[in-house]
Amino acid sequence: MSANSHRRIVIGDVHGHYEGLMTLLSAIAPMKEDQVYFLGDLIDRGPQSAQVVNFVKESSYHCLLGNHEQMLLNILTNPQIAASIVQSWLYSGGQATVTSYQQATISPEEHLEWFKTLPTHLDLGDIWLTHAGVDPSIPLPEQTAEQFCWVRDKFHSMKAPYFPDKLIIVGHTITFTLPDVVPGKLAQGKGWLDIDTGAYHPRSGWLTAIDVTNWLVYQINVVTRRLRTLPLKEAVTKVEPTKIGIGRNRGR
Repeated sequence: MSANSHRRIVIGDVHGHYEGLMTLLSAIAPMKEDQVYFLGDLIDRGPQSAQVVNFVKESSYHCLLGNHEQMLLNILTNPQIAASIVQSWLYSGGQATVTSYQQATISPEEHLEWFKTLPTHLDLGDIWLTHAGVDPSIPLPEQTAEQFCWVRDKFHSMKAPYFPDKLIIVGHTITFTLPDVVPGKLAQGKGWLDIDTGAYHPRSGWLTAIDVTNWLVYQINVVTRRLRTLPLKEAVTKVEPTKIGIGRNRGR
């Protein structure tokens, strides 16, 4: 660890995997002076969304808005929401979230109010965090949660970095859905680094965090409980932008 600086640690999509998150944080062992950032999608698909949200909310850690939190807020704040949208959220892992709150007997009201306060992006100087990415065709002040929480192909297929002096770190898109990336590997393109390795997905199970001060990658497989720590250069696959979108299973 750098002797002159605290660590900056960024954690990818947890998707309700509370026990895996606790094991991962134990391995990272954040100190009081370290800064920890979650990229959103704390909820859905995994078995303990309520516990994950409760932990992150009550901690001193930073958290961004993910598309799954946005979907839930949209459903609960819009009385005219279509039944098809509700069903889409339930199908995309929402039912597991509902069950987790029922089983944990945790009231969701405070969590929902907290979701409303979450930023869509954070500028750390040399690092820029958001859940999904940016639309390279739109100036930054004109972009909304639609881009920050949902964009995929336009972002990953950028042929030049969006920022000349900042690396964009994202989750949202499982890395093995990108060309030539195997499960568990991070993906890197022109000015971006994707760390969503698909903790909930049966092809992967890897939950990823990255120490961007020392460029170390920490991972826990939530199925096998295997822990590993790798330098970034051993954990990442570079992605060719011309291949993006070919045969990809995009998901939600």
